[in-house]
Amino acid sequence: MEDGRVMRWGCLNFGALLLALVLAIGAGFWFLGDTVKSQFRGPDPITVAQASLQGLREQNRLSTFAARYVAVVTSKQSRLGLSAEKTLIMPGMVRYEVDLAKLQQKSLSWDAANKRLTILLPPLEVIGPDVDLDGIREYSEGGLLMRFTDVETQLDAANRKAGQQELIRQARSPMPVKLAKEATRRAIERSFAMPLKAAGLDARVAVFFPDERPTEDWDRSRRPEDVLANKW
Repeated sequence: MEDGRVMRWGCLNFGALLLALVLAIGAGFWFLGDTVKSQFRGPDPITVAQASLQGLREQNRLSTFAARYVAVVTSKQSRLGLSAEKTLIMPGMVRYEVDLAKLQQKSLSWDAANKRLTILLPPLEVIGPDVDLDGIREYSEGGLLMRFTDVETQLDAANRKAGQQELIRQARSPMPVKLAKEATRRAIERSFAMPLKAAGLDARVAVFFPDERPTEDWDRSRRPEDVLANKW
């Protein structure tokens, strides 16, 4: 009887060891197959794009375009039958920037069918103006009124305010904004396209700003977090 129990116990141990061995071999083949399949499948475009996204966010702000403008403004005042006016010529530099720290996972959209990565950027910001103090020129008339009153101080203040507003108005006009967007778009496209190409991926990159309307494919594209979660 005792020998029978020992034999059954030995058989159970042998069966457990055999099952463990089969499971281990199966896991090894699964891992090997998954590795080979991954190699044939190639790099994941979402992973490459996310690495590029993180690198851009660490840059904080991107400035790819700057322009110099010149404001010419004139202010006038009249008192006691006398008049005075001053004309201010104010040059200034304006930069166009994008806050890359505002980029998020949802800013990217991958269209696997068309092999296209779409990026939605934060709004373009106009920074400045940085007034060129050495380049300022002033011309005045009505020196008598300015000599005996505070008119000149008021004219100067009005001209400085109007000059800065004029510089901003010029900077926000359609043509320079278009040029700034195109420069920014090309820089962002390169930042994503080059790593994708280096990874051997044939993918197109499309970049949009919030005030632009992407194509309808944008709505059908999958966000990176959805791809990683394996859902639409």
